[in-house]
Amino acid sequence: MDRRVFLSSLAAAPAVAQPPRARPVLCIFSKHMAHLGWDELGAQAKRSGFAGVDLTVRPKGHVLPGRVTEDLPRAVDAIRSHGLDVPMITTDLKDASDPAARPTFAAMRKLGIRLYKPGYWRYEKGVPAEQTLRDCRRKLDGLLALGREYGVTAGLHNHSGSYVGCAVWDYRELLAGVKPDEAGFYFDPGHAVIEGGLYNWRVSLDVVLPRMKMAAIKDFEWEKRGGRWRVAWRPLGEGMAPWPEVFRAFARSGFSGPLSLHLEYPGGDDLPSIEKDLRFLRRQVEAAYGA
Repeated sequence: MDRRVFLSSLAAAPAVAQPPRARPVLCIFSKHMAHLGWDELGAQAKRSGFAGVDLTVRPKGHVLPGRVTEDLPRAVDAIRSHGLDVPMITTDLKDASDPAARPTFAAMRKLGIRLYKPGYWRYEKGVPAEQTLRDCRRKLDGLLALGREYGVTAGLHNHSGSYVGCAVWDYRELLAGVKPDEAGFYFDPGHAVIEGGLYNWRVSLDVVLPRMKMAAIKDFEWEKRGGRWRVAWRPLGEGMAPWPEVFRAFARSGFSGPLSLHLEYPGGDDLPSIEKDLRFLRRQVEAAYGA
């Protein structure tokens, strides 16, 4: 067969179907349905089109830390009865000395929930950043050692402002030498753009992708009020986060973990706002991962 015939045969051959990419799990952050009980939370999330729930297990959350042993199984069973997943929980755990830490991890293991978001550490005026990071590493090491007993994984959430993790380099340093199955990043593109709007957000994304466990999805813009520039939360697509580029990077990396939808803007907890943002989120995922 000469070269022209061979190339013609290739062109005529049917295209080999590519296997579909594993997609992220679209979750509602249960903070935004705080008025609903566990069963109605699951029912409403299902009706709205979510595949999972990022469940708050913290003070004023859907499950209170002091009742995690009794109530987390009941809450998760109620949500799962509607065909939804609970792939992660959001906690306020900051170190292993918290009396809720061991019961929370034990309940997670029994329920097959692998991922959790710890609480936040803060920078304080007058305290050197290096000292704060050393203290945080000590606390994180204790929390991870306890979590290792139960096979759970922490996702560290980057939050703008005076929080440790406002720059993902903080967490990169804290995670040095930590196994990926023990801890990784809970990446928030919105907060990353707040702290680094020109290009730092993109460098941050490159840093987190190899060990990103989950992602928080919210949008914002800068607004001048009272003579000062302030963060103003906005519906998805109406702010400054570069969503197409973010989701293309997620898809290229093969990320398929939970996407937790956050709606911090006024009226964001209303059902029409939640469903509108979910539609936007789904379109972004479909464009990046394939319909």
